[in-house]
Amino acid sequence: MSRPLSAEDNDIFERLQQLPDPKVLEEQQQAINERVRAIYEKSQTRLGELIDQNSTLPCAISSIEVLNARHTRRGFLERILNPLLSANQNRPYTLSEALREVSTCADKLNRFGIFHQPISVYLDQHPDADVQSGLTNLNIYLSAKEKSRVLVNTGTDLGNTEGSAYGNLLWRNVFGGAESLNLNASMGTRTRSAYQAAFDTPILSDPDFRFEVGGVASSTQKSWASHEEALKGAWAKLRWMSQSGHRHEFGYNGFWRQITGLAQNASSTVRADAGDSVKSSVFHSWTNDKRDHPLLPSRGYYAKYFNELAGWGPSREMYHFGNQNSKRKERGISLTTGFRAGLLCPLGLDSDSRPQLSRINDRFLLGGPTDVRGFRLCGLGPHDGSDAVGGDVYAAGSANLLVPLPRVGAEKPLRLQAFLNGGRLLPLRTSQKTTPTTNAEVTNAVVSTLSELQNGMPSIAAGIGLVYAQPVARFELNFSLPLVLRRGEEGRKGLQLGIGISFL
Repeated sequence: MSRPLSAEDNDIFERLQQLPDPKVLEEQQQAINERVRAIYEKSQTRLGELIDQNSTLPCAISSIEVLNARHTRRGFLERILNPLLSANQNRPYTLSEALREVSTCADKLNRFGIFHQPISVYLDQHPDADVQSGLTNLNIYLSAKEKSRVLVNTGTDLGNTEGSAYGNLLWRNVFGGAESLNLNASMGTRTRSAYQAAFDTPILSDPDFRFEVGGVASSTQKSWASHEEALKGAWAKLRWMSQSGHRHEFGYNGFWRQITGLAQNASSTVRADAGDSVKSSVFHSWTNDKRDHPLLPSRGYYAKYFNELAGWGPSREMYHFGNQNSKRKERGISLTTGFRAGLLCPLGLDSDSRPQLSRINDRFLLGGPTDVRGFRLCGLGPHDGSDAVGGDVYAAGSANLLVPLPRVGAEKPLRLQAFLNGGRLLPLRTSQKTTPTTNAEVTNAVVSTLSELQNGMPSIAAGIGLVYAQPVARFELNFSLPLVLRRGEEGRKGLQLGIGISFL
């Protein structure tokens, strides 16, 4: 026989119906997390102690297997893994040596970009030990998960006075040897159309030694010089990294260029270079990047040197070098300095036995929101009327102070920036301010133009702004004020938006 509910029973039901206190739940979850972390740390410590205690234990690697690599060639993996097998070694491993070599191999597989990180490593003792040698035989298993082989991206870009729509197709691991095929197509307000294909493959299963071949067809409206340039061509290059971490590229370019679509008010300099030209060149670049972050560095340095020997018959040589240094101060404040310079020098003679001087589509351009801030796009250097016609010698530098925003924190990729930058861009001229007409005058012109860089103040601008670094690009919104403006050059007072991966 049931009895009526008492006041005490009703109180129990009311407490059961009440929602738990969020603060209590948070404390309980925190306690669970701390217990799990303590167990994990204890197991890791125990594992480390076991490895340390047996670090000198002689062992042999009898087999290595990569799991879940269904689309990767066996021969490609064997070239990487076979050198680790004890059968291919002159002496036995110690356990610590075996673990170190296996870890190096897993890192090498990661650098091909075809597997998700990290690649897990499992060790299993072989049941049939080697009785004669007394070695412990190990079976190694690398558990890998392949990335999606085909990746398609579409989108729009807005920035640097241009809007565009693009499509990209990336095909990874094309033939099972970490090859990649990259197809790009874009259309925009300045780059009318651009189509590019590039095929990249590692050589001898080495992620740091690669070969690339590609082709491009594009049409770009160059409003700063009253013309449009159509470009068709191809390239091939080798890329490798030295043991000290220096990156090198060596390759060949072959391009057919057309300067066309001239505006009615195009200058005589632009009209003189209109029409077809062929660029055939070999090049080499060296890069040493020690920055802690490629887009928002706080310490380290970046240095690059580019050398190109170009010409169809007569030759021209281009030198371009630059560096960037970053130093971290207190509370996330960093100071970044950068310097770039370049020289374009004629080496051969044209059909009239005169030095083959540079064309408008070969020369350096300077100025803009990702270059020398506070000036219009290509606003520095020689102008013919309203057209920026570029120069053969330039130098530019900058100093940027980056400060975390209040209440945002130094861990966020958002910074307040104050900068001071400037530069000069000059045509190749003799000491008499004339164009060189003989090989002897070319040497005189190079020396004279380099000396001219030091005469007078460069064009200078200063400003403040906001910097935001995404994983793929850096955004800057700056208010700039030109301080020194040379005759004929175009400054830009006010807001400038810069989007890119390389800033001065």
